Amino acid sequence: MAPKDSSGGAVGSDSRFFTTQKKGEMHELRLELHSTDRTTKVDAVKKVIASMTVGKDVSSLFTDVLNCVQTGNIELKKLVYLYLINYAKSQPELTLLAVNTFVKDANDPNPLIRALAVRTMGCIRVDRITEYLCEPLSRALRDEDPYVRKTAAVCVAKLYDIAPDLVQERGFIETLHDLISDSNPSVVANGVAALSEISETSGRDVMKISPSVLQKLLAALNECTEWGQVFILDSLAKYTPAEAREAEGIIERVTPRLQHANSAVVMSAVKVILSYMDVMGSTSTPGGGGAHAESLRALTRKLAPPLVTLLNSEPEIQYVALRNINLIVQKRPSILENEIKVFFCKYNDPIYVKMEKLEIIIKLVSERNIDQVLLELKEYATEVDVDFVRKSVSAIGRCAVKLERAAERCIGVLLELIQTKVNYVVQESVIVIKDVFRRYPNRYESIIATLCDNLDTLDEPQAKASMIWIIGEYAERIDNADELLDTFLETFEEEDPTVQLQLLTATVKCFLKNPEETQDMVQRVLDLATEESDNPDLRDRGFIYWRLLSTDPEAAKLVVLGDKPVIEDDTFRLEPNLLHILVGQIATLSSIYHKPPEAFVVRAKRSPVGGGDLGVGDVGEEIEEGDEEDYDDENDVDNGGGGGGADLLDMGGLSVNDNATPSSANSGGGMGDLFGAPSPTSVVEPEARMAKVCAPEKSGGIELWAGFRQVGGAVKLEVDVRNISSNVPVSNLAIQLNKNSFGLSPANQQIVCNPPVPMGGSGKHSVELVSNPNMLVQVPEGQPASPQIQVAIKNMTTGLVFYFAANFALEALFSTDGALERAAFIESWKSIDDKKELYGTVSDLPPAATDIDQVAAKFKMHRIFLIARRPVPNAEGQEVAYFSMRTTTGMIFMAELTFKNGVNAAKVCLKTENIAYGVLAKVALENLLRSK
Repeated sequence: MAPKDSSGGAVGSDSRFFTTQKKGEMHELRLELHSTDRTTKVDAVKKVIASMTVGKDVSSLFTDVLNCVQTGNIELKKLVYLYLINYAKSQPELTLLAVNTFVKDANDPNPLIRALAVRTMGCIRVDRITEYLCEPLSRALRDEDPYVRKTAAVCVAKLYDIAPDLVQERGFIETLHDLISDSNPSVVANGVAALSEISETSGRDVMKISPSVLQKLLAALNECTEWGQVFILDSLAKYTPAEAREAEGIIERVTPRLQHANSAVVMSAVKVILSYMDVMGSTSTPGGGGAHAESLRALTRKLAPPLVTLLNSEPEIQYVALRNINLIVQKRPSILENEIKVFFCKYNDPIYVKMEKLEIIIKLVSERNIDQVLLELKEYATEVDVDFVRKSVSAIGRCAVKLERAAERCIGVLLELIQTKVNYVVQESVIVIKDVFRRYPNRYESIIATLCDNLDTLDEPQAKASMIWIIGEYAERIDNADELLDTFLETFEEEDPTVQLQLLTATVKCFLKNPEETQDMVQRVLDLATEESDNPDLRDRGFIYWRLLSTDPEAAKLVVLGDKPVIEDDTFRLEPNLLHILVGQIATLSSIYHKPPEAFVVRAKRSPVGGGDLGVGDVGEEIEEGDEEDYDDENDVDNGGGGGGADLLDMGGLSVNDNATPSSANSGGGMGDLFGAPSPTSVVEPEARMAKVCAPEKSGGIELWAGFRQVGGAVKLEVDVRNISSNVPVSNLAIQLNKNSFGLSPANQQIVCNPPVPMGGSGKHSVELVSNPNMLVQVPEGQPASPQIQVAIKNMTTGLVFYFAANFALEALFSTDGALERAAFIESWKSIDDKKELYGTVSDLPPAATDIDQVAAKFKMHRIFLIARRPVPNAEGQEVAYFSMRTTTGMIFMAELTFKNGVNAAKVCLKTENIAYGVLAKVALENLLRSK
């Protein structure tokens, strides 16, 4: 028996609504929804909501659930409203039938019902509903009950996202300004939250903090809820005081928030204080500068304790705090300069917390505390977690690079660690010692012999490359340098490209320092690099060295053995301007990613029928017992579409709601084409290159073909579904993508086959893909980006899940603004290092692919733009064409194509700063040239 609560019901009994539906339950639910018994009706709606939550399609019950809205029971009304929010977009006409109920409820004597009606109307993102929302919203903003007013304030922000012109016409923004003077602090907080959201959405400052508004905000700060305080503090952080005295006064009012129990309030208060400290310390601010030096020192002392206290929280909060502290330490190191011990790692800290603590330790290390830091780092190097050990050893090397006087002690610790003979410890030590050598040349070379004794333990590319660099750089001090290099040459062809490049350079260095004994070896390496290798970087460097050595050995010495710049300490590596922006974004995602908001968030005008809220949460308090749940949280079951949500496919861990709303910014002719192309509506979009990706034996008799292309500015995955041998018609599929090099995920996880695909039939479907930062896989340094996108598809009828991988066509990411000005193209081409250049020859081309005019026309369809063309001097019949392209993520590629009359081939040279994606861009060009 389940335990009973005081009301007589089983504790947690609502879980029974999530049990699997049995056949014919829809009919039973319909009967229950029309029951005269209130308990039966409430249970029936709960079952509908449970089915909707787990992704089942219950849209067919829309009118039946809608009939239940005429009730005085607030629990039932909430459930019905939740259902309406979810399915309104698929049944907009039927939703209008509920408008009278909304309007009636907006005048209900019960303030909870009034607020619920206005909130629900704001969440139903249907254009025609907004016409009826304005009048109830206008009354709610002036309602006598503060709970209704604060709910209405948030609703204005939601309405602005759907119909900004309507909000301005009805004067709702001015009403929000009036709410800032409200007697209830929760109403003030929600008014501030709504104005802040509108400012972000519109891109202009609608908050307009005046001295009188400022005093009202500071007064409300002491009385409103903790989340209300966060909104007010964030608004204060964007305010610029007129003079240093005003900044100091605001800081005095904000400082008590540093002792708040909520870590979000603490971080927002820290953000305000740091922003205003800049104002107090600036000589350009009236009354600022040296006069406030003592006040700044006092504030510095006050900021340390609350930051230290955050490190006693749960690991997740610790991590967020540490990412923010990382920025604070770079901005003002003096705040925590005496608190380095609190960042020492505990044995039970999660690895992500330990890694962040190490970063901060490196930033706070100084000559005063280096000895205790080295003892701590040496202890970490004996831990069991390999990644943590590597980071610790690397930290010792970074301390040596940062502190010149302590470098010798750091080297001593590294040598002790090498003596442990632990494979990964030795390898990481070799990597960091190379950096120490580059920082302090000709100072610590006495330890090279110890390094050479551990050559056998090196099996990772970076460690091998570092050791080879050391051998080549100091070949004259190593008696058997040629023999050591020869041991690596035995496996030259199997080595990683970074090792091959270092081996080539080190062998040439060794030859220039000792030509008599290494001539055969350098010849062998040059042969391997130029004749046996397919790597263009290695081949080019081999040819350059060969030409230098054969024509002018002295010039080769100047090039290869020339003095190298000393590396700099990169402990505080963020640019000052970026750091200033990020400090202003403390307590937001920017401070965790260490990127400005525009780097990972694209704000686009959302479709009126799109789901979800603006993200302005309810910051109010509970009104009465039993109604304390935050109704906005319940909207998270919005699965989009009329068919309910798709089941998770357990790839990448994303739910149906994780995707950003697709942007419609590129639909229509917003961007002028530099080459006079017709408007987008008249452009014939190129077809996707389809490839068979899934055989019927793997997918229950269904064969899949897939390809990628761009249509109207949106990236599409084209799927051709062919029912080879399945008796069950294919009617509804769910799709999920694994994390990939392009950060793409489906905008909608459902593929509805209408009509269903019977055995022997086929159907083509298009899945829009949107950019999602959570889905981006970072490309390892020195490695090309993988073109593969792994896809999982679930047949919702049979329940079968099958997987495949498809190669992404990079041209699907090219944007319409990829044409560079000729001068900008030339300047960019010259500025890009030759190491970021890729070469190739495309042969067996169709005749049309050797005509530059036809190639340019074809390329233009794929948003690859001709910049210039010219004949090749002293080469009759040869012509060069230059093209540029830009991805929607901002990567720029420039290409040089060389054609020769009568030859069905072309040479391709591609340059880009994003070399990891350069191979994919070159492949895209080659495939387009070969296509007919």
